[in-house]
Amino acid sequence: MIGGDIQFANPEFFWLLLVLPVAVLWYYLKRWKQAPTLRISSLQGFKTPSVLSKIKPLTFLLRLLAISAVIVAMARPQTEDISTRTKTTKGIDIVMAIDVSSSMLARDLKPNRLAALKQVASEFIRKRPNDRIGLVVYAGESYTKTPITSDKSIVLSALKDITYGQLNDGTAIGMGLATSVNRLKESKAISKVIILLTDGVNNAGFIEPQTAADLALEYNIKTYTIGLGTNGNALSPVGYNADGTFRYGMRQVEIDETLLEEIAAATGGKFFRATDNEKLEAIYEEINKLEKTEIEEFKYYRYEEKFRAWVLLAGALLLLEWLLRITVFRSFI
Repeated sequence: MIGGDIQFANPEFFWLLLVLPVAVLWYYLKRWKQAPTLRISSLQGFKTPSVLSKIKPLTFLLRLLAISAVIVAMARPQTEDISTRTKTTKGIDIVMAIDVSSSMLARDLKPNRLAALKQVASEFIRKRPNDRIGLVVYAGESYTKTPITSDKSIVLSALKDITYGQLNDGTAIGMGLATSVNRLKESKAISKVIILLTDGVNNAGFIEPQTAADLALEYNIKTYTIGLGTNGNALSPVGYNADGTFRYGMRQVEIDETLLEEIAAATGGKFFRATDNEKLEAIYEEINKLEKTEIEEFKYYRYEEKFRAWVLLAGALLLLEWLLRITVFRSFI
């Protein structure tokens, strides 16, 4: 590679350059043998050597340069232009099922569980440019916030708009999982995944979590479950103030880990426990690594040959040598 963008298709021809020093040696040996000698008593009356005789080797130099240019042309200098195109060969459809019950406003994660989740989930979505993602929210009931789509701007906007109070309070894990399955059951993707997050126990809804897990298994949908909340007590909403805002107090964190483990195990997924912001980020990063989309990359190479300029240079040098021989140096040939 020369200059960072020129390469040679046949660099083995550069070995021919070794002929040039041999040619130079042969030229000077031949020139020395052909030089006549004359013994005289005095040099007076003879003219000093002509300037032309001193620069006569210029013709040989031009020939060497021409040969060098031909060798470079034979090595085929060329520029390479590479263009790439990627194709998703195994895409993944993902539904994120998010608990939006009042307990998600607990402040054991900063600033609270729901806000921390939205921030981490946004980063996860941005790292999945080749997948389709949908959102399901649930509390005492559930609904589809965003159907699975490849338009990440729509998903991110919908995620940003998720707040508490859009649904009746409660934790209907079975409903959230069943709604997510309903969104994915017709998917033609190679891999279908649900990421279900909750911070409580199933206490609402008319679909049992085990039934929803069986549906996920039937449609070959892998489910990752995340239990969100610190161990012990957390500062959580315990009632309302006179102005309608929440009154906070310390409450025991109750997460049905056994249920979440069973759902994950039944569908081939994995259960995670997030006790703080850093752990939540690590969990989504691990899921991001576990669920890899297969990307096929095609590279297209376009070569532009540059040997023509060297051939023209060699021709010009040989023409110049020939013109000098039949004009300026004619009397010396």
